[in-house]
Amino acid sequence: MTVRASFLPAAFRCAILAPAKPAISASDLAEKRAKFLRGWEESNMRILKLAGAILVLSAPANAQIVAQPSAGTHQRAVAAGYKAALYCSGIFNAGRTPAQIDADELAGIYPEYDKIVPALAATVDNDLRSVAVTFDPQLPPRRATWSKGHGCVTLPIGSKIPTARESAGAPSVAGADPRRWPQGDAGISPRSLPALARTIGGAFDHAYGAGTKTVGVVIVQGGRIVAERYASGFGPFVSNRTWSVGKSIAGTLIGMNMAGSINDPASVPQWKAGDPRQSITLDHLLRMASGLHSDTAGNRTDAIYFGGTAVDEQAVSWPLEALPGTRFRYANNDTLLAVYATRQAIGEERYRRLPDSLFAPIGMAHTVAETDWHGNYILSSQVWSTARDLARLGLFWLQDGVWEGKRLLPEGWMHIMTTASGPQPANGPGYGATLWLFGPEQGLPKGSFAAQGNRGQFVMVIPSRQVVVVRRGEDGGAARFDIARFAADVAAAL
Repeated sequence: MTVRASFLPAAFRCAILAPAKPAISASDLAEKRAKFLRGWEESNMRILKLAGAILVLSAPANAQIVAQPSAGTHQRAVAAGYKAALYCSGIFNAGRTPAQIDADELAGIYPEYDKIVPALAATVDNDLRSVAVTFDPQLPPRRATWSKGHGCVTLPIGSKIPTARESAGAPSVAGADPRRWPQGDAGISPRSLPALARTIGGAFDHAYGAGTKTVGVVIVQGGRIVAERYASGFGPFVSNRTWSVGKSIAGTLIGMNMAGSINDPASVPQWKAGDPRQSITLDHLLRMASGLHSDTAGNRTDAIYFGGTAVDEQAVSWPLEALPGTRFRYANNDTLLAVYATRQAIGEERYRRLPDSLFAPIGMAHTVAETDWHGNYILSSQVWSTARDLARLGLFWLQDGVWEGKRLLPEGWMHIMTTASGPQPANGPGYGATLWLFGPEQGLPKGSFAAQGNRGQFVMVIPSRQVVVVRRGEDGGAARFDIARFAADVAAAL
């Protein structure tokens, strides 16, 4: 075969066409290799010295070396806020003890805080109705402060003293209301049905999810409580956090206090003229279809819940990443923005009374909605309530927003809350306007719906059976309670 040297790279042409050289001896080869390595090391050292000199010469003469904070400082601050918030609300809203809160509300929390929280020291001030949690020697402790009727507010990281609030009042846990059920607590006498008792026992014995921790169950049928049970440390007048059941409370309150149409653009003053987010409607927000970006799937909003950041600082700042109304993405921010937009639409005086427009008329006397330090209700999560009060809420929904013969919700609003419209979750139950939609695919009658929250909070309504199932939990870690199977078993037992 003839090889044309013109088609080869220059190095190969030289190798092929150059005259042959005498073979080099092994000793000469070793010496050349050693000489090469010495030269290579000396060259590298000269480069490193030159780079060091350049760095020194380029630095200002008075430059200071600033120690960077530990990567975990902010995480510890949020963890301290988590403990302050749960201690404050648990003690002053619910009458719980720190030991009980450690064992239940603070057990199995988010992994990044789970190991930090137990090591943080908390100071409870019963006179100021305040909790302080130390997290860093250079910064003030994280604080949460309580006031009567408003629950606890978590202050920003770095706050030295509690902000001025209304008089704290006496932290008393309300007892039984002498009025008859459902307005009050008189006349409640659950019937003894062995099959129902066994089913409810299974909820407390982990039959509906490994590692779950049920702390309360109330079953309503035909308007009356037919079964009720609580774990140690809880009871009919001991509240715990609703988590995302608060979203369904928000949807109800917005319906009762609507200003304008659900299809009107959301009233968010930070979205100025020309801002594409002005096309987001209240309906989009209630249906998790805003199209807004958020930092995590599910959008945990830890900065607002535990970091002391206000709704009008963070929730309003996220940009669009999808056209409004084209994508379902479960996000706390959508609910927070819906409530914030309602604040702008109805005015401050009416907004201050927003929770009472629902809680007072239907007897939810052991329920409190909390705010951030700017006064924004955090109705995506931060509501404390009892199993009985949530049973009242479920009964209110079951009765189409009518209570003791009086219509409180506009006619048709429950249809909006329980009807799928627009984009839906990829799998599992459907979604209406702040309520989850169940049916035969989940083993339940068509038309069933539920409010659901973190750590196993559920209010399941089965209209065809006139049944409300409330399950309160403190499920830690990866534990998941199977509410559909439990509700189906309850209906079968009845």
